[in-house]
Amino acid sequence: MNIIGYCSLALSLLAAVPAVHAEEDAAEMKKRNADSVENASRIPKKKSELVKENLNLKMELDSLKAELARIRDEMNEMDSLSLEIMDIYDENEDKSAAGLNPEDYNAEVSDSLLNIWYLQQKVSETWDDEYDMDTVKFASNVPDSVYIERIKAMNSFIDLPYNNIVRNYIVLYSEKMNERMGQVLGLCSYYMPIIEEIFDNHDIPLELKAMAVIESAMNPSAVSRAGAKGMWQFMYSTAKIYGLDINSFVDERLDPVESAHAAAEYMKDAYNIFGDWNLAIASYNCGAGNVNRAIRRSGGKRAFWDIYPYLPRETRGYVPAFVGALYTMTYYKEHGIVPKAIEMPVHVDTFKINKMLHFKQVSELVGVPMDELKNLNPQYKHGIIPGNEKEYILRIPYNYTNAFIDHEDSLYTYKSSEYFNPVVLKKIKDGGDGERIVHRVRSGEVLGKIALRYRVTVSQIKRWNNLRSDNIRIGQRLVIYRGGKAPAAASSGKTQQQVSKPAAPHKSSVPMDADYTIYTVKSGDSLYLIAKNYPGVSAQNIMDFNGISSKIKPGMKIKIPKL
Repeated sequence: MNIIGYCSLALSLLAAVPAVHAEEDAAEMKKRNADSVENASRIPKKKSELVKENLNLKMELDSLKAELARIRDEMNEMDSLSLEIMDIYDENEDKSAAGLNPEDYNAEVSDSLLNIWYLQQKVSETWDDEYDMDTVKFASNVPDSVYIERIKAMNSFIDLPYNNIVRNYIVLYSEKMNERMGQVLGLCSYYMPIIEEIFDNHDIPLELKAMAVIESAMNPSAVSRAGAKGMWQFMYSTAKIYGLDINSFVDERLDPVESAHAAAEYMKDAYNIFGDWNLAIASYNCGAGNVNRAIRRSGGKRAFWDIYPYLPRETRGYVPAFVGALYTMTYYKEHGIVPKAIEMPVHVDTFKINKMLHFKQVSELVGVPMDELKNLNPQYKHGIIPGNEKEYILRIPYNYTNAFIDHEDSLYTYKSSEYFNPVVLKKIKDGGDGERIVHRVRSGEVLGKIALRYRVTVSQIKRWNNLRSDNIRIGQRLVIYRGGKAPAAASSGKTQQQVSKPAAPHKSSVPMDADYTIYTVKSGDSLYLIAKNYPGVSAQNIMDFNGISSKIKPGMKIKIPKL
């Protein structure tokens, strides 16, 4: 029986409680009269037996009430979590979740989609920088019928659509990016078994593993321009909601195991909200708030392709990219893609650490190379495991296990005064464990309100942004360090370059409320060339006015201030 049926049964029994004694008395009298006529020798139940039966029934009803209350509490908790997720993603003005507000959602801040890092090395270009997936139409010798048959043969638990948009992404991954996919598939050979086991334990479709490919190209140390980190590209607040530890020494978003658990929990919650895996996948990219808005704008439709036109532009390609990545992971051999060999240990042992431990202590005494320690434990930002604060995990190649056990007694004291010098530890903590975020000032906001939102002080915001007064403008972007701790350069309000020598003079920033002209970026454009066409306007003016970097691409619309 499901929960609804169970609850209905419970409510019907509860409603019947007041009439229990009356109905029993009437039934008993009728039964006794019938027995007297039909069988005079039959002995009726004693009063004590009736009392005992009533008592047992009352106890059963009390137990049922308690169980019903427990079920209601669980449902309330689920509803509360859904509301919390929707609340965070609905506001999201500080980009503190997986998605962004529609007005903030653009290619500059949303670089998780198709952003690629290879073998732990970041590269500057993104896949959608090379191809405009909204306009490009790839040619392929593979007929549609073959793609359709192959997707069908995958027998996926998640519905995998096929159309011209999906086909474009399949060709992108399997043919246009085949060399890059070879490098990514090399990392998959190591990380995917770990992810599959975790997803299986959480009882979610294993196909969701392909999301790690389009999020980070399987790089556990990936960091986006918007501040998302790790293989699953979690933002700070989302990571905190799902129990990932973030402090001066540790960032579990970078832990391939812990972050995969958090991603699995997120996907379960998203599926509970939308009831559809494709919508849950889309929400991972743009947030539940944006998906919910798209559903409303579509008139309440709840299928991905029905709400497709109403989703943020960057998210429209996310589900097709998911299908393309999953297809290529399955049929890479048919496209001649060869996974690159990677130097990662086949077997790894884990140790529970309950004291301060430095990677150098392990490397020098046990013999594990520093590079291997960092690759297997990327969550420890400074190579220090703060085991005195709570229990943490250290992963090492299995062939060093015996050596670690042999040296464990002396490991923690080896050069401890050198590696855990109070000055060094203080420097790490003073470096800040606050997450750097950029807040865009909205109508009606003042510094006091913004400071209260992020639990910092007005003076800190002014110092971080070199503000001389409390006056701020609508649209102005403020750098804020959540938690109040910022790197030394940021907290002083000057960069190292500014301290050592005067900054090169440049024209002051343009007022954010200035008039402007909309310009559509063309192929071959740069901000410098664009600025030359507008007397008095510099490339820096355009970047400041639009809140962007110098990286632009064809089709992008930017505002040119009128000076």
